[in-house]
Amino acid sequence: MVRIHTLNIEPAVVNSSCAWASDYEELRDLYDSPYTGAVITRTATFNGFSEDASNTVALAKSTVSSINSYGYSPHPLSKYLEWIYTILTTPMLDGSPPTKPVIISITASTPTVLTEMVENIQTLRKKLRASNQTPTAFVPDPATLVGIELNTSCPNIKDAPPPSYNFQFLLPHLDVLSSAFYADSTLTIGLKLPPYLYQTRFVEVVRFLHTYTREHVSRFLNPFAYLACTNTLGNCLLFAEDPLTNPSGTSADPERPSADSMETDDTPPPHPPSPSTTPSLFALPTPLGGLGGDALHPIALGNVYSFARLLAAHPDPAMRRIRIIGIGGVTSAAAAARMRQAGASVVGCATLLGREGVRAFEILAGHAES
Repeated sequence: MVRIHTLNIEPAVVNSSCAWASDYEELRDLYDSPYTGAVITRTATFNGFSEDASNTVALAKSTVSSINSYGYSPHPLSKYLEWIYTILTTPMLDGSPPTKPVIISITASTPTVLTEMVENIQTLRKKLRASNQTPTAFVPDPATLVGIELNTSCPNIKDAPPPSYNFQFLLPHLDVLSSAFYADSTLTIGLKLPPYLYQTRFVEVVRFLHTYTREHVSRFLNPFAYLACTNTLGNCLLFAEDPLTNPSGTSADPERPSADSMETDDTPPPHPPSPSTTPSLFALPTPLGGLGGDALHPIALGNVYSFARLLAAHPDPAMRRIRIIGIGGVTSAAAAARMRQAGASVVGCATLLGREGVRAFEILAGHAES
């Protein structure tokens, strides 16, 4: 079992916030699986995100990789609060009360909206606490089963790059979460981060997070209990995969260019295909999107390793208590083991879930083959 502040996660495997954790049925299936230790919702906004046909996902054929153009959930936060209340107040099949945590992934464009969202989640937690007036060692306070994850890193929102690539822009939102935590230190808060590509970014994130440590009830606390590393890598391009034909409909030897394709010094540079005229070339209609799965795995491992080392060596004991949920290419039991070796306390997956359904977690446990 891994304890992340008030959340007990056993087994130490979760889904990451993704399109396959969008509605009640999907959340229910994830919750009922004995191979998940906690469930994380798809990222909710206050009013819901407007989706259209351009928001989709493509799964690679040769590897367990994916590319998606999804934004946030089309369901508003209020829906998730209803669904989570139902899940956490409905006895399990054996009649026992629910004990598995649910983490609500949220995002907001302004601190004011984020404040209202956090207040609504706290109202849910109070409602859950009121539903069980006699918590015991075996039946925990249900309010402690609900956590918050701020998604700071979706790469697919037009004209809104992930704020955590410039961490100081995120500070007003972190101020909101910090205030909520110090008003109620039973609240578990995590941050979903993007893939960082150079060392100064890791140092910067840790430095800013450290500023939120306070002495609280005779001990030093930090409001941020975990980091989820990483979200998908944005601005990636995959071509549509078809092993039988190429997009032109003609056969070609992939090992040898044709005479027409031979370049000379006078050959002008090729023009990239237009997404409006040749959409079938690309895996996504956008055509750029966020890359996940096997293709992201080495970058995700590097992010987990870098944060784990910085946190473990930090002089502040509150910072050393921050845990890491390793996400990115967790597509097999071996990949999950690599994440843990890199420093993750918990591992999470999305691409494998999209490919296999909840059976993905049996695969990660080594009880099924992909």
